[in-house]
Amino acid sequence: MKLASLILALNAGSVAAFQSSTLPPLERKTTVVRFGYVPDGFTKESYAKFKEEEAKKKQKKNLGRVGPKGFQSRSFQSFQEALERGEATHLLPVLNAKERVKKGELKWEDIPYMQRGGNWDNSDVKGAKKVKWLQSDKEYASGGFKKEQSVSIFGKGDGLDWTGQKSRQGPQPVSVPLKKNYKPPNIKDIKNNDGKEEKPKKKGFFGLF
Repeated sequence: MKLASLILALNAGSVAAFQSSTLPPLERKTTVVRFGYVPDGFTKESYAKFKEEEAKKKQKKNLGRVGPKGFQSRSFQSFQEALERGEATHLLPVLNAKERVKKGELKWEDIPYMQRGGNWDNSDVKGAKKVKWLQSDKEYASGGFKKEQSVSIFGKGDGLDWTGQKSRQGPQPVSVPLKKNYKPPNIKDIKNNDGKEEKPKKKGFFGLF
């Protein structure tokens, strides 16, 4: 009897081991952690202000424009007009410009605007004498510069169609005004007055005479 009861107990334990037990559902808590990059030497507020100032500087520079970005130049037409009037001269680079300015040998506006990274009319230098604007300068600054801007290798017009997606346009036909009684030429017009075709003249030595 003891042996039989022991066998039954072992069988009951093995069956219970293979049975699936139901566990209570686990509660999962999700937390969102947000991090912000702040460089050394900045606080969160000072770094945000710094990024705002940098964004404003980029807008003023207009990095997507065509042409030089380190200085503001005038049109070649305006420069030529001012040159003929004696109001402009050819600008040459100045050696040791910053050192000469510190020594008092030169003023900041004496450095060519392209070298100092300024404007052609000296408007970037406080207290400097401003260069007179011509009418062509005003037209150029009010939007006329866009007509002269081109990324073409020819200096004007549309750039080359590298992608092959631009519209195709062939040569434009030349319209010639015709008279009312105009008649197109025919074979009779090629002949002489006698109605005979004109024979080509024979050429002499090597076809030159």
